[in-house]
Amino acid sequence: MKTQTVNCPTCRKAVPWNETSTFKPFCSERCKLIDLGEWASEKHAIAGEKAHPAEDDQLFEH
Repeated sequence: MKTQTVNCPTCRKAVPWNETSTFKPFCSERCKLIDLGEWASEKHAIAGEKAHPAEDDQLFEH
């Protein structure tokens, strides 16, 4: 049976999709943390309207 591979979302390196790939779909902890940082800094976002725009704005007014 052939092992499937996916491309690391950060560096595009091929990653085998099996139990030995600890950080799948990422190739390494470094790539995983880079991606997390991009979400935290809002470089990545899920498209769509804010669920509660008025509440979000109030959080930053204090």
